[in-house]
Amino acid sequence: MDKIIIHTDGACSNNQSKENIGGYGAILQYKDYKKEIFDGEKNTTNNRMELKAIIESLKILKRKDIPVEIYTDSAYIANCMNQKWYIKWKSNGWVTSKKSPVENKELWEQLINLADDLKDIKFIKVKGHNGHELNERADFLAKEGIKKVKNE
Repeated sequence: MDKIIIHTDGACSNNQSKENIGGYGAILQYKDYKKEIFDGEKNTTNNRMELKAIIESLKILKRKDIPVEIYTDSAYIANCMNQKWYIKWKSNGWVTSKKSPVENKELWEQLINLADDLKDIKFIKVKGHNGHELNERADFLAKEGIKKVKNE
């Protein structure tokens, strides 16, 4: 069966400081076609970069009728999307079960809208930094995103 396979990762240098830089990377595959993307931004977090990797990947898809598999090392994203935590967040006014505001609401909204436009999408959790070839490549690309921002 035809499907689009996407491997994503996000990274953040000095994650807890005010002067941090983050990057994201992704590899998109469809049949024999492969595309790599990466970028970054200042004053961000790992979670934002993980979300951006997926969002930017989905934005460039030309077809919405082909199943998509997204491989991520973020349990947070995979669990949210697979278990549909966002439905409860939306109904609670974008507040978590712990009564705190959902962080990165605008990115979650983008991701949910992009995912809803697709015929079939699956999120698959992979163990990060464990020798998984394409996860390691996505991590490398995320670090390239950090370098790009540093050099701007």
